[in-house]
Amino acid sequence: MKRKNWEPSRRDLFVAGAAGMAAASVVRTAGAAETGQRVLVPRPPMGWNSWNSFATTITEAQARETAAIMAEKLLSFGYDIFTVDIQWYEPEASSYTYNARPRPAMDAYGRMIPAPNRFPSSAGGKGFAMLAKAVHDLGLQFGIHVMRGIPRAAVAANLPILGTRYRAKDVADISSVCSWNPDMYGVDMTRPGAQAYYDSIFHLYAEWGVDFVKMDDMSRPYDAHAPEIEAAHKAIMATGRPIILSLSPGETPVIRGDHVRKYAQMWRISDDFWDEWPMLEAQFTRLENWTPYRGPGSWPDADMLPLGRLALGERNTRFTPDEQKTLMTLWAIARSPLIMGGDLRHLDAATLALLTNSEVLAVNQASQGNCPHLVEDGVRAWSAMPEDGKGRYLALFNTGDKPREVGIRLRDLGIDGPVAVRDLWAGKALGQQAERVSAMLPPHGAGLYRLS
Repeated sequence: MKRKNWEPSRRDLFVAGAAGMAAASVVRTAGAAETGQRVLVPRPPMGWNSWNSFATTITEAQARETAAIMAEKLLSFGYDIFTVDIQWYEPEASSYTYNARPRPAMDAYGRMIPAPNRFPSSAGGKGFAMLAKAVHDLGLQFGIHVMRGIPRAAVAANLPILGTRYRAKDVADISSVCSWNPDMYGVDMTRPGAQAYYDSIFHLYAEWGVDFVKMDDMSRPYDAHAPEIEAAHKAIMATGRPIILSLSPGETPVIRGDHVRKYAQMWRISDDFWDEWPMLEAQFTRLENWTPYRGPGSWPDADMLPLGRLALGERNTRFTPDEQKTLMTLWAIARSPLIMGGDLRHLDAATLALLTNSEVLAVNQASQGNCPHLVEDGVRAWSAMPEDGKGRYLALFNTGDKPREVGIRLRDLGIDGPVAVRDLWAGKALGQQAERVSAMLPPHGAGLYRLS
């Protein structure tokens, strides 16, 4: 399939981060060129994640079916990262809750492996290699979710750490636990063998062919977990494979922006985001606050898109059609990663159209200088520059409960003279405006325009 013309394949843009990595095209920004840094993800990642629709329960058969649908319907629009979320190693995973005493599938070195009863191709020590190959053969990248730390089950058995004389108890910090998941202990990075443990798990992921790792229980409390964030980054670099690191959940502290963008490519700015208007309204302020840290290789993540069929098939999204458009408009103009969470097996025409508006996606993938302008009660306005430098993108939002005209003067955008206005959602020209661009927007509604 051919991709839309704003972006070459993200795989083509991957750049070596360690000696011996396969050659790839180098993409640099002005800042990166000055520091000699290389950009792993020059544009916001796009893809699908199993959490919103499958919780902990996805199986290999469901993953293969979903990946095939994704490749058919979404890949040509840029959605190319397919991610299996939490507890793929748990044989008895059943819902959005966690077993109090999990018995995860592990190898002899305390590394989680896919539960064979759910992922049959993992039998015989193959791990995710076969599933990753199937996903790659569809033209997609393969991602997995992992938890911070070392399995409590590995510590209980005091399993050895690959390539060392140390064991799980030597590196585990049993006082460092996740408040909502019982699977892991933290790793004390001051202890011998600690980095070797992280090196071993990412080496395994690289062997499987993993392209993307969503690492959970990392961003809160941030300072306490910073050594393990750095350890994960170091371990990825040691693999010689360009693996994208996504930190979760938030709220990542904005004052740690310089640190997080040094060691990860995307990071959550909030707790889990679901289909409730108060959650969506709160993301406006968070995305505004993260503006200084948004750019090539550095993507504040407002979380997945809870659209379509959700929650183990129990319901459809609670967002109204206007709220769904607001969600996509905000994620586009603020350049948040676009990770679809709904069940693609039940993808309806309206949701597909929302996800695949090429003019809207171009704002997310090929704009710069994205920033807020109006921040008032019930009103928001953002603008951005197209990469070709021609014109301006403008997003208008009515976050209030009643219909309202929302607009901004052209001079407040630094524009002199009249502009032609194009409605990107409707895909049509609206005529010229000489002094002000405005729109009557429904409650919780949005408009997205290109001015030229």
